[in-house]
Amino acid sequence: MSQYVSRLGGIGGRIAAGRTTFAAPHPPRLRIPGSHHRRPRRVAMLSVHTSPLHQPGTGDAGGMNVYIVELARRLAAIGVEVEIFTRATAGGLPPVVELAPGVLVRHVDAGPYEGLAKEELPAQLCAFTHGVMQAWAGHRPGYYDLVHSHYWLSGHVGWLAAERWGVPLVHAMHTMAKVKNAALAAGDTPEPAARVIGETQIVEAADRLVANTAEEADELVRYYDADPAKVAVVHPGVNLDRFTVADGRAAARARLGLPQDALIPLFAGRIQPLKAPDVLLKAVAELVAQEPSMRRRLVVPVVGGPSGSGLAKPEGLQKLAAKLGIADLVRFQPPVDQDRLADWFRAASVLVMPSYSESFGLVAIEAQATGTPVIAAAVGGLPVAVDDGATGFLVAGHDPADYARMLRRFADDPALADRMGAEAARHAQFFGWDTAARGTADVYTAAMHDHRRRVRSLHG
Repeated sequence: MSQYVSRLGGIGGRIAAGRTTFAAPHPPRLRIPGSHHRRPRRVAMLSVHTSPLHQPGTGDAGGMNVYIVELARRLAAIGVEVEIFTRATAGGLPPVVELAPGVLVRHVDAGPYEGLAKEELPAQLCAFTHGVMQAWAGHRPGYYDLVHSHYWLSGHVGWLAAERWGVPLVHAMHTMAKVKNAALAAGDTPEPAARVIGETQIVEAADRLVANTAEEADELVRYYDADPAKVAVVHPGVNLDRFTVADGRAAARARLGLPQDALIPLFAGRIQPLKAPDVLLKAVAELVAQEPSMRRRLVVPVVGGPSGSGLAKPEGLQKLAAKLGIADLVRFQPPVDQDRLADWFRAASVLVMPSYSESFGLVAIEAQATGTPVIAAAVGGLPVAVDDGATGFLVAGHDPADYARMLRRFADDPALADRMGAEAARHAQFFGWDTAARGTADVYTAAMHDHRRRVRSLHG
């Protein structure tokens, strides 16, 4: 039985025995007795290794970029200003960019602009921290009420900044080294011991840890000995204004030049072993081998660019498609903007996510919001994102034969995509970013409340 409560119908909060939990379809907002307990006015948000201004789907830009942008926008809309500190990756970037009303992105010089891999960034954390401190020094005391760091690299900067400024630290892991190493793809590189040590230190130092799902919360406790009272579950959201059913599958296929009668299993995301796009290609090859006539009906778009360990063999997936004899079926597309991505989702018969690890799987919710069902590995947050048997299918493991069987169901029953897609669109409505922002603001409030109480006790 999980010690964290999380329901799809909405996110609300309460403080009980020091623990923040989120429950009930339409719960009351978090209320802490006393008029002096308030939300933060301004949050310093840290994203060292990937900029919220970068195009998701390539390099190190992915779901975390979307998460930070959408969360910051919605927080600003409810009165919490956000300043996002990120590493400058090109010369001549303006020091400050307004992303949206109430949301600023601050570019920090730390190391060479280009050619620096994520694995090399720990050596630049001192320089990044210096840039953050320089920005803070130009403000009056108390300018930032709270630090919210994303990913372990940012957590180390946030740890120091929060201590220096006398404010609480809220941290979101997004992915965890120990979890990734426990479910590595064949041939993938394990996360280094230095990251494991760094994550363990951040878990100990943070005032609150935000987990995407109850399973992630349990993993923080199980793998990192996190204090359960500090862990809060807040589901990420989806931009329900952008990812919509709109004018439907036929119109999207017409815009993208795709055949109307095709079975279109889509992969969308960064191309790396962790995301397992090779499993989809092998499943398609198996499907064609079983029924050669399927070749005339299949189009397999792969939308995204090489990333992480996938950069070692950037042409590897194209070579695999040729080796499998399905190069004529696969359409490789570079990363696209969010509006274009929504069209790819609408056009697909089904989104396929055979990932080895996913902290949540925002892409699954985005696809469902457009009316497209999902076939996904039963890992991480995907069992929360996908309602198995209703909005798609969950697969235990990564055997291409299992994914081929699921694809066959859509091939044999052309109406299945529409039936599941309608349910998927309804399911996605529970994951709006407004709900996620309110839940996150409640975590901030609880962290500030506990921090003030602790400070008073130290000076009492």
